[in-house]
Amino acid sequence: MPEELFPTELKASEFPLAARMAPRKLDDFAGQSHNLGPGKMLRRLIESGKFSSALFFGPPGTGKTALARLVADLSKAKVVELNAVLAGVAELKKVLEAANYDRAAKDQRTLLLLDEIHHFNRTQQDVLLPAVERGSVILIGLTTENPSFYINAALLSRFTAFEFKPLSEHELAAILDRAVSDTALGLGAMRLALSAPAREHLLRMASGDARRLLNALELAALSTAPAKDGARRITLEVAEESIQRRAVRYDKKSDDHYDHISAFIKSMRGSDPDAALYWMAKMLVAGEDPRFIARRVLIAAAEDVGNADFRALVVAQAAFEAVESLGMPEARIPLAQAAVYVATAPKSNASYVAINEAMKEASTGKSREVPLHLRDANLDAESRGHGRGYRYPHDFPGHHVRQDYMPDPAVFYRPSDQGDEKRIAEFLKRLKDA
Repeated sequence: MPEELFPTELKASEFPLAARMAPRKLDDFAGQSHNLGPGKMLRRLIESGKFSSALFFGPPGTGKTALARLVADLSKAKVVELNAVLAGVAELKKVLEAANYDRAAKDQRTLLLLDEIHHFNRTQQDVLLPAVERGSVILIGLTTENPSFYINAALLSRFTAFEFKPLSEHELAAILDRAVSDTALGLGAMRLALSAPAREHLLRMASGDARRLLNALELAALSTAPAKDGARRITLEVAEESIQRRAVRYDKKSDDHYDHISAFIKSMRGSDPDAALYWMAKMLVAGEDPRFIARRVLIAAAEDVGNADFRALVVAQAAFEAVESLGMPEARIPLAQAAVYVATAPKSNASYVAINEAMKEASTGKSREVPLHLRDANLDAESRGHGRGYRYPHDFPGHHVRQDYMPDPAVFYRPSDQGDEKRIAEFLKRLKDA
């Protein structure tokens, strides 16, 4: 039988509010309608009692553990809970051996709730494979990480993966209201009165995490003395002290890393300095290497601004060198300057497109040899004619003279009409028309 939510040695009131307010039935869940809404596959599996091995992944406080325990309560299987941080291969093998015995001798299946499964290495994950494949164990793995990065392909192919998403402020508000009004398991008996600013702050700073919201609400309630009328009035100041700074969800080893840098680059490319600064700030607050960000600003300056404003590359290079010299926290200042400059500069990817086309031509196009008049004349001018016929542009009016620089000429660089590139386009047209 599944482990009781509130063991007999502890009263329900002694458990944290977040544990006491855990959903008891599917209809109690706030959010995750894409998984638990009427007719959705996960809901159908749970209600039919034909639940198979699954993986719940998503940010903290979104209901993964609560739903896993609800599945356990509804299951007729023997339930075992393990945490991958604490469990080793030996303990895991004991659980699986017992599960095999129970299935063979008692026709009883085992439901294994494995929290933080991403902490299991490849060897530990491989130990799970036979039991999951035979069906002697129904495995529910829980993780805050993208399973594609941490779960090996063989095990992942035997799961049905369900993503849990951060809760909206509207969904968090329903949880908060239930906790404030519930006199049995919530804080209803404490007669809480939240000011509108306090309520708004808690909902916003919870950042989609119900556990974080409830922990902060409980702390605010316990640290506020009742007034003469018995009500505990939660002010904005109390709310700010209770929830403090939000934890930034960003893992440098997962897709968060790539998603955030992608948003940063695309914001600069899209000429939105505010968005670029926000994504950069979030990465820096989470501990990202500022040199990694500086390299991306350099790339964006060349790829997305190019010759529309050649100064962007100069500013980006200077920022990169400043970051190397300064380190954090001062490095944020030149980084911000460079990111804003790139975001607000006129844009052209003409050089980027040109080098891609030129490399494709060099790799798969017509083969061309260097014409004699362009070859190095230092050693072979007389014997092989290298450099013969070359015309030195500076000897001619306007420092330009028409001559062949590539056999079977092809056009790769097509300057845009943005910024300095407009002047470049006009210059090249004048040379062509001369």
